[in-house]
Amino acid sequence: MSTRMAAEVAEQPVAAARTLQALTSLRPAIRDLADGRRHVLFAARGSSDNAAVYGRYLLETHAGVLGGLLSPSVATHYRVPLDLSDTVVVCVSQSGSTQEIVTTQAWARECGAATIAVTNVDGSPLAAEADLALVTRAGPELAVPATKTYLTQLVAMAVLGTALAPEPTVLDADLARVPAEVERLIADRVGVGAAVAALRDASHVVASGRGLMMGTALEAALKLEETCLRPVRGYSYADLRHGPISVITSGVVAVLVAAPDGPLVEPLVELAGDLAGRGAVVVGIGGDPRFAAACALHVPGPDLPEALAPLGAIVPAQLVVEGLARELGLDPDEPRGLAKVTATDPHS
Repeated sequence: MSTRMAAEVAEQPVAAARTLQALTSLRPAIRDLADGRRHVLFAARGSSDNAAVYGRYLLETHAGVLGGLLSPSVATHYRVPLDLSDTVVVCVSQSGSTQEIVTTQAWARECGAATIAVTNVDGSPLAAEADLALVTRAGPELAVPATKTYLTQLVAMAVLGTALAPEPTVLDADLARVPAEVERLIADRVGVGAAVAALRDASHVVASGRGLMMGTALEAALKLEETCLRPVRGYSYADLRHGPISVITSGVVAVLVAAPDGPLVEPLVELAGDLAGRGAVVVGIGGDPRFAAACALHVPGPDLPEALAPLGAIVPAQLVVEGLARELGLDPDEPRGLAKVTATDPHS
């Protein structure tokens, strides 16, 4: 059965290439806007929030810029006036029409922040009212779960993170390989069927990652929950280690995501072994050969450095989610209870 979600996953190489071409030239404008400002805060909900987690880690680890996640309720409900005069606030919304995020952006400007919008809709309220708009080029997305809009948000985060780095072009050769890596992962589908079978039979599922891959783990968990209607807990590596790991036992499937290099591969190899020792079936996405060997099932990830690995690693997770939804007899295009435009307070 062909689904819109599968078709839109397949469109991601072109969407990523278009977005890179459109946004890379905005690096000087990003640098100018951020000149003299010390902090970057992100405001988002849902999948956009997971893209922002990647943006924050990239800014801190690659650009040396302090980042953080802003709670929209501070703006929309508490209405607290904060001094944001040394801050760039990046508001992320696929539609550009999520009222909570639009309101948060307006509040941030009133508080003295410079504002950047990341959205897939040119002319949307978020784009129109920002100091600078990074408009992704995913094209119309008809399936409710965000796939190509999420990936192109990651591309926008990569442009932002490199724009504010001391050497903005140092990752450009690898950025240029992202569309081809995404295309390869979509075509290969290695390990996807086995991962679907394991998740189909799981009594409980947890997902975990760390550092630059944390957002990918959270996005994989969110997609499994909202598209496959399975309760999934997304944990950072550290949070899983500090307590929840004690309840891991047989019947649990643990989805771990890792980059192919970087300082966090070894800890995730150790985590995979620990979880397996407690009886969990460990499904690994990405990582290196040691990580793959430590997992019961492995879905290869991208051949990209850690700083850019999230742009490819989400693709195998999307393939697993789409396949699992169909295996469970669900419609991945229109999951129950999910809407395209987020409304945190639908009655307010």
